[in-house]
Amino acid sequence: MTSELQIYIDGKFYPKSQAKISVYDHGFLYGDGVFEGIRAYNGVVFKLKEHVDRLYRSAHAIMLNIPLTKEEMVQAVVETLRKNNMKDSYIRLIVSRGIGDLGLDPRKCPKPTTIIITDTINIKAGNAKETGITTMFSWVRRNPVDATTHEVKSLNYLNSILAKIEANANGVDEAICLDTSGCIAEGVGENIFIVKNGEILTPPTSTGALEGITADSVINLCRKLNIKLTITNLTPFMLFTADEAFFTGTAMEMVPIREVNKRQIGTGKPGPVTKLLLGEFQKVIEDPTNGTKIY
Repeated sequence: MTSELQIYIDGKFYPKSQAKISVYDHGFLYGDGVFEGIRAYNGVVFKLKEHVDRLYRSAHAIMLNIPLTKEEMVQAVVETLRKNNMKDSYIRLIVSRGIGDLGLDPRKCPKPTTIIITDTINIKAGNAKETGITTMFSWVRRNPVDATTHEVKSLNYLNSILAKIEANANGVDEAICLDTSGCIAEGVGENIFIVKNGEILTPPTSTGALEGITADSVINLCRKLNIKLTITNLTPFMLFTADEAFFTGTAMEMVPIREVNKRQIGTGKPGPVTKLLLGEFQKVIEDPTNGTKIY
């Protein structure tokens, strides 16, 4: 790695200490933009094309025209990793509406801003995969699908941040957000799964949850392993009384849940189905055919 990380901004590279955007950028002023969090493992960017596809879907939903083609975006991510000589990385890919004025009108933003950061991240507490994490239901409801839904991976994450603040204040590792009807949507930045009588259940994106790429990998593993999986609304009661539960997400990867609102889940330890999927998911990560090679 170079002495200072190089950040990609609109086709040029800047040292981390000099990587800046305008205070008039609508991504900064209004959270007007989209992003992706992506992982690179041992020289392979995991599911890079899938992440780029989702970025462009999010952009389409908010009528943001990304100035690069998908192929150019893939190459820009790979080039940034090469520039920083990184084989293992957490990648943040951002496209904002760009520089405008102090008004809301996006027509005042003639050119979107594209940023690629390749760094590291650790959001899991200690040996979370072995022990599981503690959670709670937040008072913060997920934005409904007819509002700033989290089906769009936008730069507006205040909904999640407020829930995370509540989790921090209550001394638990993570928060779980409900939708406006009281059903479970997702964690602050993760999809959620429960196990009951050997069957896996997970909420639909109609709760306002993001369609997770790691979650999709787990769903495919369930099909491969002949584990019954049902996409259905989940209530807090269903989680309290589950045999097992776990989160999935790019940053968190896959982490068991051992406690919700002081209620122990199952035995209070990662269960057999969760352990099986953890092992199989690790194999998926290590398979170079599941991503884009950096070198």
